[in-house]
Amino acid sequence: MVKLYNTQTRSKIELEPITPGKIGMYVCGPTVYNRIHIGNARTFISFDIIRRYLMWRGYDVTFVQNVTDVDDKIIKRANEEGRTAAEVAAEYTEAFINDMRAVGVLDPTVRPKATEEIDEMIKLVSELIEKGHAYEVEGDVYFAVRSFPEYGKLSGRNIDEMEGGHRELRADGQGLEDRKRDPLDFALWKAAKPGEPSWTSPWGEGRPGWHIECSAMSRKYLGLPFDIHGGGSDLVFPHHENEVAQSEAAGGCTFSNNWMHSGMLQIANAETGEAEKMSKSLNNFLLLYEALEIVRPESLRMLMLQTHYRSPLVFGDQRLSEADAALTRIENAVKNLDWLLSNAADGEAAVDAAALDAAVATARESFTASMDDDFNAPEALGAVFGLVNASNAAVAAGAITTADVAVVTAAREAIVELMGVFGIDVTAAASGDEGANYPDAVLALAADLAGFDGTDKAAAVQALLDARAAARKEKNWAVADGVRNGLNDLGFTIEDTAQGARVSYNG
Repeated sequence: MVKLYNTQTRSKIELEPITPGKIGMYVCGPTVYNRIHIGNARTFISFDIIRRYLMWRGYDVTFVQNVTDVDDKIIKRANEEGRTAAEVAAEYTEAFINDMRAVGVLDPTVRPKATEEIDEMIKLVSELIEKGHAYEVEGDVYFAVRSFPEYGKLSGRNIDEMEGGHRELRADGQGLEDRKRDPLDFALWKAAKPGEPSWTSPWGEGRPGWHIECSAMSRKYLGLPFDIHGGGSDLVFPHHENEVAQSEAAGGCTFSNNWMHSGMLQIANAETGEAEKMSKSLNNFLLLYEALEIVRPESLRMLMLQTHYRSPLVFGDQRLSEADAALTRIENAVKNLDWLLSNAADGEAAVDAAALDAAVATARESFTASMDDDFNAPEALGAVFGLVNASNAAVAAGAITTADVAVVTAAREAIVELMGVFGIDVTAAASGDEGANYPDAVLALAADLAGFDGTDKAAAVQALLDARAAARKEKNWAVADGVRNGLNDLGFTIEDTAQGARVSYNG
């Protein structure tokens, strides 16, 4: 049984789907006025892993994520750049989708845009007015916070100790706060201002407030209640608190049965290593696409796996390097197993099948138990490394026979499958462009010592190994040693086994 930490109950509870075998999941998406930063990416990757695990456990997951494509920040940027808000939103919506795909985040089942769901928002606001939970003032509509007695139950705040929201000014300079019945009340609909995008509503031309869109979209695409609502911990208050209030006030039922929030990402100070809040003023603000220029996507996901999704995560060069090294270790283990499987010779079993089978079973059991316990990815990752260690030990002799193929294949497939649950393909290093990271100089070496005239660097290395094998057979040690030394100088290591030579690149 999967257990998760519910922000509202402040405890771990069992996940009991509303419809057996199905999960309805809503995760707040981006406001598209800029490229997303790595803090945003931490949230989206965390919930991608949670979604992937639920799917792996057999649930049919409907995953909804909105795009806020009308907002003050979008309008401000459009005005600064002499463009329309729609043009700005379109550019950064596409950039967001591309960034998410670049780090292996699955597309949502539904990706509604705020500007395409205005009718649904107007409908919800109208219901709130009719039920006495909202009121209109000169084209603006506000939610009456004190009309909902349970306000504060998600964040645990006392309504009598809260302060009003940020002061907003209308075009004529009058404070919006001055027109509210209560300083805590928040905008559901904003009257149009000159030069801003607007839509026709019962209260005049205007546009939706930020909070109302998620309530409207989740209700439309998942129904009420639904199973899981997620987002970054910075959204608990006021955004998610307001969603609860307006949704439950209108619907008369629970909004989301479970609330999940990811921890914040911090930046390691380059000089002291101390964790700092990411901010432009500290010159440590990093956009996701900028991060991907210095680290491969799989290593970034690996870094985020190493910290529980609810805990603060420290991002820095050392942590990235450690994550990449850890991932490379798993990839190399799979690559080694693939090589052994493709070169298995006839003969009696060389692997302790019982021990390796037991290691596979233990890894699967431990992985599942860890992820069932509030998606504890660091512990689950430890289970994968346990299997990697067991697999490496089982084939330490550097050769297997056809009698070992079944058990070794099972270990290899378990490693690949479990890492796939995390959204990481550890076979890419072996099955993709194997020579992508090889130095160009290997082509010249192969041309000189093996007569190779191609441009495929992986093929060049194989040509050198073939030339070396032929030279050793002919006892031409000068050529054989020349190949070995040349490859060593370029960062390669040759290992001679009973099944032939294999090479690894350490550059």
